[in-house]
Amino acid sequence: MTTPKYHAIASELSQTILTGQLAAGDKLPPHRVLAKRLGVTTGTVSRAYASLERRGLATARVGDGTYVRYLDAGALAAGPDADQAPIDLAYNVAIPTDEPQALLGVFEQLRLDPERLAELLRYQPEAGMARHRRIGADWLRRFGTGGDWHRVMVTHGAQHALAGVLRTIARPGDTLLTESLTYPGLLTLARSLRLQVIGVAMDDEGLLPDALDRAVQTFHGKLLFCSPTLHNPTTSTMGRVRREAIAAVVRRRGLFLLEDVVHAAVLREPPPAISSLVPEQSFLMASLSKVLAPGLRVGFLEASPAWLDKVAASIRADCWMVAPLMPEIATQWLSNGEAQRLIALQRQQLAERQQAAHPLLAGLDYRWQPEHPHLWLPLPEPWTSQAFAAALRQHGVLVRTSDQFAAGRTTAPRAIRISLNSARNLDQLAQGLATVRRLLHTGDPGTLAH
Repeated sequence: MTTPKYHAIASELSQTILTGQLAAGDKLPPHRVLAKRLGVTTGTVSRAYASLERRGLATARVGDGTYVRYLDAGALAAGPDADQAPIDLAYNVAIPTDEPQALLGVFEQLRLDPERLAELLRYQPEAGMARHRRIGADWLRRFGTGGDWHRVMVTHGAQHALAGVLRTIARPGDTLLTESLTYPGLLTLARSLRLQVIGVAMDDEGLLPDALDRAVQTFHGKLLFCSPTLHNPTTSTMGRVRREAIAAVVRRRGLFLLEDVVHAAVLREPPPAISSLVPEQSFLMASLSKVLAPGLRVGFLEASPAWLDKVAASIRADCWMVAPLMPEIATQWLSNGEAQRLIALQRQQLAERQQAAHPLLAGLDYRWQPEHPHLWLPLPEPWTSQAFAAALRQHGVLVRTSDQFAAGRTTAPRAIRISLNSARNLDQLAQGLATVRRLLHTGDPGTLAH
């Protein structure tokens, strides 16, 4: 019996969701777009999407499209067996090192200090406990900030900080400017807040100052989100002159700058943030998730005290306060040197993976940066990023496609992002990269060995 077309489409989409190729919050293609791409009717696509909804994998929003749901344990249990799971070169997660042992050390210290332990179970100020804010301000000095803890608040990661800032300073319909390729979490958040996202042209160094200036005038934008250091996904890092030029546009046009330095945390000596040049117009967002442990959910937001109070009020309305136990763990690690030791181990692991990757990709035109987990790989014709990722997926390898980072109406380039930190070990990483190389050289997924 022939499998119904809608069932085959739903099955393929469910695998991309369960294996992480499509992330929670991602928007599925419009019915007509996918129907034209696959050569089927819109009714067939509608039935496929309805099947995904029945399985709890997607949700339809009236007038807005169909989105991937945040999966619960039941949905995940329906996914592939762990032993047969694809090689993950898509997710961007810190490599496990010695964090569990370091965590036990914190618990032992708290066991010996019952007064502090009891304090962590009480309500706290919405901006965070003073000692947590002080250690956060001290840590942010690495990015060129002044170290004033009154300008710093604790958040549940950088995404929480970004949400708090946008809810405070933006209104539905406002224009948000960002790099033409940008952080997907920003795009998801902007959709939920009904913001218009405009992608601004980039070069190999990142955001172009002249393009930013034109975009401000054309679209009357007042908000700018950017990642000038170890940009995700292209790996670009701005030099000093470019940072000063971007700061000049921010200052001259009265922009609010939302700066992401999450990936820069891995660097021994990160360059000064653009925010340090225009501190009164900036919101600097940092996190420990990519360099220590994603489950830690600790971030720091720096802004002028007046704006910080407003963001704190938004946090209070949302979740009352940041739960203090996780910031306490981060505070102890940052105070006793454990965080620096763990980040050094992260750098060491990344260096080993980069050393393994370069010979496997020799001769390919890809971009990378030392101490950074991503590779940005442009694709030759006739490959599109979607077709190449689909071919890789058929052979058990997951990557991120450029269209997942495209801001606004940006035409996504033919490229993929490869994450070196998500494979379980070096052998799995080598196997996945070898598959990427073979597919590029053969140009025919059918010739790849299973």
